[in-house]
Amino acid sequence: MAENTILEVNGLKTSFYTHMGEVQAVRRMSFKLEKGSVLGIVGESGSGKSVTALSIMKLIEHPGEIKEGQILFENEDITKYSDKKMSNIRGKKIAMIFQDPMTSLNPVFSIKNQMVEVIRRHTDMSKSEALAHAIKMLNMVGIPEAEKRIQAYPHEFSGGMRQRAMIATALSCEPRLLIADEPTTALDVTIQAQILDIMKDIADKLDTSIILITHDLGVIAEICTDIIVMYGGMMMEKGTINDIFYAPQHPYTRGLLKSIPRMDSGAKERLKPIAGSPPDLLAPPPGCPFSPRCPHAMQICTEEAPPMYSVSETSHSACWLLNEEAPEVEGYKKGWVDNE
Repeated sequence: MAENTILEVNGLKTSFYTHMGEVQAVRRMSFKLEKGSVLGIVGESGSGKSVTALSIMKLIEHPGEIKEGQILFENEDITKYSDKKMSNIRGKKIAMIFQDPMTSLNPVFSIKNQMVEVIRRHTDMSKSEALAHAIKMLNMVGIPEAEKRIQAYPHEFSGGMRQRAMIATALSCEPRLLIADEPTTALDVTIQAQILDIMKDIADKLDTSIILITHDLGVIAEICTDIIVMYGGMMMEKGTINDIFYAPQHPYTRGLLKSIPRMDSGAKERLKPIAGSPPDLLAPPPGCPFSPRCPHAMQICTEEAPPMYSVSETSHSACWLLNEEAPEVEGYKKGWVDNE
């Protein structure tokens, strides 16, 4: 692992065992996260985004299992950690903001009780010091009258306020890595922007790396430096913001971009949805999972999963169109196999 890399995932495979068979939720997932960077993981529902996050947190429970792969956090493979050792890392070194704060915050305890408990669990602060720190964090996330509002219960907060309280709690022990799973889904647009600004600002102050999981490309564009596009439990493409938005090298990424409205498009221009349905992860196709819906699919696409090709130092895509022997298609560059 490079000195500047805080997280490295290699060949992650996570499955869930049901009465119908094995659901292969995540397959062949590999990426690196640099210190201080913000990585966005985007894809439609069921693509494996949240399962990837839960795997990193080691929160996959029965009937789920991390079957293969390494998750190297600060040069140590945490897949080998015991539950007790991992519980000492969660909240302190790796924190997570969940999609719905009402299911994450305990409704029978005040915000004060929940924040102070987390802080004291992972630090040597006294109760009074932990309370003062919790109030400071609530002030940082923009909750007015924090000294008074910390006594409130989750149901007394609005959705945006609950999400701010979750962010304050997650960042209260100054974690090295923050994972945010759809942190703005249930919020209106103005509150979304505020929450994203708060996350980025505090993470910068605390030098925290972020993994942001969402299906919203607009959210990704707001704060991320790098993007991973997932589909059918696999990584389709990864690159910088400019790579993904201005020179995408996978048909699925292009389909996603064409399906969202643009400010510079004509008033009567219709959106272009991606035809077809996501793959059945109980019996995923042997080749590229996107091949049944891909306008450029070739025979090899249905038979063999493509390797990850590099078209530049920052742009990588798992698509057979990038192979030297593939037919020429406008906008796709030939690449070399990424053997990292």
